Amino acid sequence: MLSDIELMKHHMNVLFKHDAENRMSVVNEPPYEPAPRFFLGVTKLGSEVSFSYSLALRIVEKLEEVIGTIPSANLGEVIEVLSMDRPVTKLWIGPAYVFPYVRKRACTTAIKVTDKNKEILKPYFPHTFENFEYKQPCFVIVEDNIPVSICCSARQTSKADEASVSTHEHYRGRAYGVNVASAWAAEVQKQGRIALYSTSWDNFASQSLARKLQLVQYGTDIHMS
Repeated sequence: MLSDIELMKHHMNVLFKHDAENRMSVVNEPPYEPAPRFFLGVTKLGSEVSFSYSLALRIVEKLEEVIGTIPSANLGEVIEVLSMDRPVTKLWIGPAYVFPYVRKRACTTAIKVTDKNKEILKPYFPHTFENFEYKQPCFVIVEDNIPVSICCSARQTSKADEASVSTHEHYRGRAYGVNVASAWAAEVQKQGRIALYSTSWDNFASQSLARKLQLVQYGTDIHMS
């Protein structure tokens, strides 16, 4: 069983690609936009910190000095140091979860999307369709002959996948999100990888889904751009 800090390390590597010096380079999904300048993943067992390759060494050294042994206690100072480079324009804070072991798919009506039937995504989830090779495994629930709920891998490595879940607003409240996400997690785990999920603190719908799925929160992550 992986520790919280090990899970956070997997989470960080799933979210962002890193260069040879272990600096963040780009977001780990098409169109591979620049990674945030600063990442902090806080767990009960410690923290994972990463810096963008674009940050000057003097800024990184100041950040490391500010962070010290308790990174989460000095976020205001982190923002001040980053602002020496340029103002912080984006701040993300939210919980990071792991799926418990899913013994079997919770919903037999969740359909696995493959190359043979991926056309079903095109009118309703065009981004997933266009980047399908990076989004597998992918499951949908079909209602009224359209895919109304989807769960796929938003980002992944050889070790872990991060879930992306969406349900059409007119079909919410029917447990479709729980069922399709459970099907996805079971498949990820079957393939020998870790099934992860994260969201922001102001996304109450996603937090509610995490509770219904009985996900285990192992930490909190913070991104600054």
